Amino acid sequence: MAVITIDGNRLEVPEGKNVLECALDAGIYIPHLCHHKDLNPLGSCRMCIVEVEGREGVEPSCKLKAEDGMVIHTQTDEVKRLRMLALELLLAGHPEDCSTCPKYGHCELQMLIQYIGPKTGRLKMRSKGFGVNEKNPLILHDMNRCVLCGRCVRACNDLRGVGVLQYQKREDLEVYTGTLHEKLLKDADCRFCQACAEVCPTGTIRDILASSEVRKEDYVVPCRAGCPAHTDIPKYIRFVKDGDFDAAAAVIREKLPMPKTLGYICTHVCELECKRKMVNEPMSIRNLKRYAAEQDTGKYWKGKGKQLPDTGKKVCVVGGGPAGLTAAYYLRKQGHDVTVKEALPTAGGMLSYGIPAYRLPRDMVQEEIQVFADQGVKIECGVRVEKPTELLGEYDAVLMAIGGHNGVRLPMTGSNLPGVLLNISFLREATMGQETGMGKHVIVLGGGNVAFDCARTAKRLGAEEIHVACLEARDKMTADDEEIEQAQEEGIQIHPAQTFEAITGEDHVTGVDFMNVESFTFDENRRAIIKKEEGSEHHIDGDTVIFATGQRPDITEAAGLTLGRANSIFVNDLTKDKRTSVEGIFAAGDCIYGTKSVVMAIQSGREAASQIDLFLGGDGDIEESLAPEQNADPYIGVIPEFASLPRRAPKIDGAEMRQDNFNLFDHGLCGEDACAEAGRCLQCDLRLQISSPRTWGDFQKEAE
Repeated sequence: MAVITIDGNRLEVPEGKNVLECALDAGIYIPHLCHHKDLNPLGSCRMCIVEVEGREGVEPSCKLKAEDGMVIHTQTDEVKRLRMLALELLLAGHPEDCSTCPKYGHCELQMLIQYIGPKTGRLKMRSKGFGVNEKNPLILHDMNRCVLCGRCVRACNDLRGVGVLQYQKREDLEVYTGTLHEKLLKDADCRFCQACAEVCPTGTIRDILASSEVRKEDYVVPCRAGCPAHTDIPKYIRFVKDGDFDAAAAVIREKLPMPKTLGYICTHVCELECKRKMVNEPMSIRNLKRYAAEQDTGKYWKGKGKQLPDTGKKVCVVGGGPAGLTAAYYLRKQGHDVTVKEALPTAGGMLSYGIPAYRLPRDMVQEEIQVFADQGVKIECGVRVEKPTELLGEYDAVLMAIGGHNGVRLPMTGSNLPGVLLNISFLREATMGQETGMGKHVIVLGGGNVAFDCARTAKRLGAEEIHVACLEARDKMTADDEEIEQAQEEGIQIHPAQTFEAITGEDHVTGVDFMNVESFTFDENRRAIIKKEEGSEHHIDGDTVIFATGQRPDITEAAGLTLGRANSIFVNDLTKDKRTSVEGIFAAGDCIYGTKSVVMAIQSGREAASQIDLFLGGDGDIEESLAPEQNADPYIGVIPEFASLPRRAPKIDGAEMRQDNFNLFDHGLCGEDACAEAGRCLQCDLRLQISSPRTWGDFQKEAE
């Protein structure tokens, strides 16, 4: 250690540490611009200059090493004069109007001006004349604002090891930072880590997605923010890339106790948010989750997770779907005695009776449910609860997680004719091997994933002709693109932008009358506004119509709970307060917000578990750490043609092999492809490891 004195402040600091960092760590502000805590010091901006007693001239404190006995002055007249001169040299080529800059209010140069003082006007201003480069994905370059601090160059070369950005010189000798021969970033093998944008002090290099209305963590790592459970996606993708599948699965299980199920059927909102899609194609996140879960041996979580001592409190969960099972699992981990009552013969809810087996193997679902049972959750099947209020005599709390098991029959002409079926009943009967009442010519009304589950199930049950019609235009259909495309491969005909005018027939369905939709919007009250195309009436023949236009909870007011819109169970708040109208009864999942997704149901179950635990006297903390620590290396290096690396596709059986049976047809990624796909990740979260700048404004706040 060394003892130094800065402006009269005696400090004990590590020998050899640069004086600027010593001062900043001690709460003493020395102005700086080119310096950044995570980058090698450069000393070019001359803002951090100081005087050292016994030495001639001034020295940049970012490169000055602490030595025992040093006496340093940061505010002498000479230091102030030279700083002002250096600042004026920087500003001579910088745009004057700060108020038009997107970095306004967050610009380190602007704060430096406020600290050092306004320029004197002694130097003539010049315009650099650079055009704003908006040709690259994710990153914008505006070299007119560049002060040549070199942070971006050092971040790209030294911190990341990519080496895309270098100092370049125009014909007029104007220096700037950019790629060799002004290549686009993708052609220069940029990794799009955005470290350059993170360290830029002036807004010269900017993140296109940055928003003052969104938390930085969310726009920097949108896949994690987009996941309803906020799974640490970049972390488990890195584990997959490294071949540590047990660790990857453990990361997933920290938030999602049904990783295999989600690896097969998750709606993968994370992929819709993935920033890689702006470079070429989004990451295949769901398939990586599936691969990790399938390779998992349980090394990091089996018998090693959280399990608190028994509390003596009893909870009944009504409904054995993903929301109810998830809540039961975490409540048991909190030490409560938990019983799940499921009306159907086996647990799983829609996982067992709604999603067809060709998408989600039944034995795999039961394998995941067994994990909950092994944790100590009691599961009673074939038990229907009509009046949950009566359970409060035996249990300290009740959770209603009954899902939405009643299909919706639209109030239209012919909707009660023989041959009209409801989505949920049809899928459940097909799963259980019961007679569905389906004919040979099927028309499915609806454009979501459930509609395509019905259509593709009908195909596998022997229907000869199948049509799917919906109000939405093709690009607005809510079903996954892969569902629509695979259905078309199987010969199912798609009719987007259609109104359902009437179901025809007298003693039995004979078809459906339609009209084309010219426009379909919603007003401020979410009421549909449909404009039909005049003279577009047409008819499709069929002997079966399946309504796939939504589901509702199977519950009546006789249950003793206040019900809301679409027969949902009323709760105080869909996420923060799942208490119903009856003290001690909570509700979660599709039964409170309508049909959404399995991952949303799991997150709703997690929220319910936390809130019920608080109600029972616990702390509500259901979080647990299962995965080993990961030291993510910021030095990501060069990958040739990184931007062009193609998204790896799973192995999928052709339509002729899959359309007449319920066998699993999507076999996921192979090991080689999984590791290669993981290598495409931009590792956006590495940016959050970069230290925040320490400005004069921050020190002023601390002083106040």
